[in-house]
Amino acid sequence: MIRIPTLPAAAFLCLTALPGLANEMERVPPVTHPATKKECGECHMAFQPGLLPAQSWNRIMDGLADHFGDNASLPAAAVADIRAYLTANAGRGDGTVMRITEQRWFLHEHRKRHLGTRAKSFADCQACHRDAERGQYEDD
Repeated sequence: MIRIPTLPAAAFLCLTALPGLANEMERVPPVTHPATKKECGECHMAFQPGLLPAQSWNRIMDGLADHFGDNASLPAAAVADIRAYLTANAGRGDGTVMRITEQRWFLHEHRKRHLGTRAKSFADCQACHRDAERGQYEDD
């Protein structure tokens, strides 16, 4: 009888979860919330809530006065409305990381890709993923 070595459960999860999460992020539900589309979409693509965990969205909404170097302050009612939508539809990931581009699944998926002439930064999703706004991130 051939014995196949087994991995401890934690090691198995570490080795298998990351690629699965990366593949899972190729299709996420699009933004359907009007306030999120309007307020977030004024300056950049309104990123789908599923791209970050709730803890990250809460940190982003708490820091709108210094939103990655810009003042994106909103009235309290708008903040509460958008926060509720983002956190109710949030995905998985590292809640201590606020940038989508710093999430492990993102780094894993983009590890071999370098910015080309189409994108100024990895945050410019639509440069490489034509249907990013609709939540479709398959390689184009």
